[in-house]
Amino acid sequence: MELLRDTHIDFMKYRKFWIVVSLVLVMGGVYAIWNHARLMNLGIDFAGGTTVKLRFKQSSQVDELRRLLETQGLGAAEIQRYGADVDHEIIIKTRVIKGSEEGSRDRIVQALNHRYNQGQQGKVDLNAVGVETVTQFLLQADPDHVAAQGVDAATAHYSATANAILSARRKAAVFHAWDEVAKVPGVSPAVVQALQRGGTLGDYAIIGVETVGPQIGKELRAQGFWAVIFSLLGMLAYIWFRFELRFGIGAIMASLHDVLVTLGLFTLFRLEFNLTTIAAFLTLVGYSTNDTVVIFDRIRENMRKNRRKPLIEVMNESINQTLSRTIMTSGLTMLTVASLLFLGGDVLRGFAFVMTVGIVVGTYSSIYVASPFALLWEQLFGAEGRLSKKNDRLAAAAKPAPAAKAPSAKPAPSPAAKQATPPAAAPRPAAVGGEPGGGSRPRQRSKKKASGRR
Repeated sequence: MELLRDTHIDFMKYRKFWIVVSLVLVMGGVYAIWNHARLMNLGIDFAGGTTVKLRFKQSSQVDELRRLLETQGLGAAEIQRYGADVDHEIIIKTRVIKGSEEGSRDRIVQALNHRYNQGQQGKVDLNAVGVETVTQFLLQADPDHVAAQGVDAATAHYSATANAILSARRKAAVFHAWDEVAKVPGVSPAVVQALQRGGTLGDYAIIGVETVGPQIGKELRAQGFWAVIFSLLGMLAYIWFRFELRFGIGAIMASLHDVLVTLGLFTLFRLEFNLTTIAAFLTLVGYSTNDTVVIFDRIRENMRKNRRKPLIEVMNESINQTLSRTIMTSGLTMLTVASLLFLGGDVLRGFAFVMTVGIVVGTYSSIYVASPFALLWEQLFGAEGRLSKKNDRLAAAAKPAPAAKAPSAKPAPSPAAKQATPPAAAPRPAAVGGEPGGGSRPRQRSKKKASGRR
């Protein structure tokens, strides 16, 4: 199936204009990297800090939560909703604060308890505590009267009960009423009554806590950066081995262009940059290279068929031949990542944004970045390139010319040699008749020959 057939678009005609446009967009990505601390919305993975995921029994206002956190010096915390509206889930992110590198979980809980759990201090909050706290509470209360069997047996019994209760809480995220606790398998009515007397069901539950120190965040930033760099170098080596160096240069420039342009737009929309984003950029590098390889493979095939045709014409012909395939592949992939972008929620939004923008930018760069740079490399450094010819001329000029052979001078004869040399004889005058010495001798025939003729 082909969407476009027998196209003759002169893509290379406008390559200089689009290269300028690409350079402007790339500068935005370079500027974002240079000022990443101020411009980029670095997540906890890279900046360090604490992320606390909460679920409330009822809907809570973000402005009210921010005022509560300000009482603990956490006014700069980032608060956002996630998930469905009926779930009442909130994410609170705090940066690393000097003197509290261990995290801000306790300060967040203390601020929230002033508003949501007033008068419940000293009680076991089943929506906030862990397995060990519930186990110790039940060991002290001993509602099932198993302490007589020994400490180990009682600990094993109540530990299983606590695990069953908190497993049910993890599924429901938050207990709204004691009836939900009573329905948990393996929990006796006596245990429920003991928990009602000495415990409580708070207005919110802590779903998850993640703390990253500043040093770990710095190491993750460096590792993420080098992961992208080494992936680009790996692609360069692959294209160089698979095709030629000129095509490798074009592919690496296209991949670098895709990463920087997408990063600039990612920063512009203030999306959170975390480890998932690094995974998205690595995926983008692979996808962009795959699209470029398809075009380069067709260019190499056409170069073998038309050895006398100029490279720029071969490139135009090859891009037109693969245009239908490029549009169909990119379009179908775009439908998938666009669905993730709009329906995947906050967790996948950064990944989906990078892939959605990257597919558009990658398709464009395969035509207007990879091929023009491969052509430019050939024009400069190819066998007939301008710089290659210039280097040949400079090398020829620098080569020393062969030295001319000087004539050898004959030594002057010594005076003794001059005296020993006899004087040259005077030439004898030529005879008039052709014989030296004067007279002429007439030619005589032999008598035998004369008699024979007779």
